[in-house]
Amino acid sequence: MGGTMDGTRQRRRGNTRQRIQDVALGLFAEQGYEKTSLREIAERLDVTKAALYYHFKTKEEILVSIFEDLTQPIDELVEWGRQQPHTLETKQEIVRRYAEALSHAAPLFRFMHENQATVRELRIGDSFKERIRSLRDTIIDPDADLVDQVRCASALFTLHAGMFLLQEMEGDPEEKDKAVLEVATELVTRAHRGTGGS
Repeated sequence: MGGTMDGTRQRRRGNTRQRIQDVALGLFAEQGYEKTSLREIAERLDVTKAALYYHFKTKEEILVSIFEDLTQPIDELVEWGRQQPHTLETKQEIVRRYAEALSHAAPLFRFMHENQATVRELRIGDSFKERIRSLRDTIIDPDADLVDQVRCASALFTLHAGMFLLQEMEGDPEEKDKAVLEVATELVTRAHRGTGGS
């Protein structure tokens, strides 16, 4: 690492990149991905188009970078999960951490949910499904019967439902998140007991 100057510059650049991502995602959600131009993103950020271009050449690049940054914790979780023993504690921890990763990425997933054509076109959906499959494999015991495999997969879908389907339900958001996590944890716990795991 070349001294503090480089470190500071790197960090500042990182912050600009994140600001671009945040503003772009806000505009995509507000007026639709198709209708948003790089020029509008630059205007909202109060920077020149050239300054924006330095970080991202297209809005596709911005969206893909948002997706990669926000789903990185899921990749890290899959890696971690693969190295752990298949204990109940591990599975419960995976569910808890996944709930956390989803909550950080909520604006992105809402965008993906509402812009499925764009998501398909950029193949973002495919790589997300791939990540979910890998995550599912970390919480399903190889010798689990079908009902318990379904319980484990349902635990992940419960967390997804918490993000989309329960938004309209009455109640405090924090309480809803707790309820969703409780149900997801119950599902993996029951599945684990079903396999005769300890």
